[in-house]
Amino acid sequence: MKKALIIILVLCLAFSSVFAQGTKEAATTAEGTTNLKWALWDIASTTYYEPLIKAYEAKNPNVKIEMLDLGSADFMTMLQTQLSGGDSSIDVVTIKDIPGYNNLVKRNLLMNLNDKIKSEKVDVSLYGGTTDQISVDGKLYGIPFRSDFWVVFYNKDVFDKAGVAYPDNDMTFAEYDALARKMTSGVGAAKVYGAHYHTWRSAVQLFGILDGKNTIVDGTYNFLKPYYEMVLSQQKDGIVQNYATLKTSSTHYSGVFYNNSVAMMNMGSWFIATLINQIDQGKTEVKNWGLVKYPHAEGIPAGTTLGTITSLGVSNASKKKDAAFDFVKFVTGPEGAQIIAKTGTIPAIKDAEVVKIIASKPGFPSDQGSRDALQVAKTYLEMPLHERAGEIEVVLNQVHDEIMTNNISIDAGLAKMNEQVQKILAK
Repeated sequence: MKKALIIILVLCLAFSSVFAQGTKEAATTAEGTTNLKWALWDIASTTYYEPLIKAYEAKNPNVKIEMLDLGSADFMTMLQTQLSGGDSSIDVVTIKDIPGYNNLVKRNLLMNLNDKIKSEKVDVSLYGGTTDQISVDGKLYGIPFRSDFWVVFYNKDVFDKAGVAYPDNDMTFAEYDALARKMTSGVGAAKVYGAHYHTWRSAVQLFGILDGKNTIVDGTYNFLKPYYEMVLSQQKDGIVQNYATLKTSSTHYSGVFYNNSVAMMNMGSWFIATLINQIDQGKTEVKNWGLVKYPHAEGIPAGTTLGTITSLGVSNASKKKDAAFDFVKFVTGPEGAQIIAKTGTIPAIKDAEVVKIIASKPGFPSDQGSRDALQVAKTYLEMPLHERAGEIEVVLNQVHDEIMTNNISIDAGLAKMNEQVQKILAK
């Protein structure tokens, strides 16, 4: 009898809670306020969330945005779990990576945005070609709002000391190689390397996709041969540091740039804010630096580069899809891009106003060339949308390591990539 009474009491509490929630939602609707929940990560350390929300709510006083922090470590897994469980309370979703995006799309957890993009006249050409690369069967389920891309950082003092003109924003690979060789000097502790490649495979392999003819998930990798030949030749001639030494010593790319030991370094735009901060704190020997656009193959427009994106989408389970998309449109659009840029973060849209904002940040190089380097012509994703991207990545990393340490020839290494990736694609 006592057990039965407890069960009845629990049921009554549950129903009263549902009734109260329903009453609350009815009251909210009556007041004309729409509440949207935005799934994201790292609220405490991310500077652009609050400014974006405040700006949107100021323009739309009938909308309130609530942030749901799912943590950064397992964000996409947590998000997928909640959406797969039928959680309709999440309206706007942040998409952290391409494999996670692919999983959400496969499970029909994201809204197809095509109709909204058309009716709301969203200009997808502003995103440097990245929206084409994340379309699935012609359908877009996310719009980029953040993007980092690769540029060449260079040390002005090192160039001045050598009496060599600074690199410019239109370097072919041949010109880049020649300049790196020209800028190499000294021995031992006084050695200055002309260029630097971090130990990521992307620092070398992705030179090969900039002509738009190949991707890193095709299953055939012979197109990488000239780029491995260039880099290994530079390594043999002492133009760049030895890959094996960098790998075994776990040398961070920032250190070699900070201590004036490299003239040029290929790296992502995320390093801009870090470098400015380190100089401001007096933690680096570098004082004068600049940026230029990534080197490119003959016949390819200057400003063609590699990048990563963070996107926003709308949950398919949301009961407020129209309102959610309106917020997505704001954050991913030109106005949202300017707000993001003011926090020192690179947005997906890099129009003239955004470039002006970033370049006006204290510590950013004052020369026009560095400003121009922020304007990209075309961005290719480091890892494109593909069902087997994770498995392919393992092979590419392993064989890259073998080639760069001279444990396998370039031809044998590329043949190994071809064979192993084709087996993955055939599954």
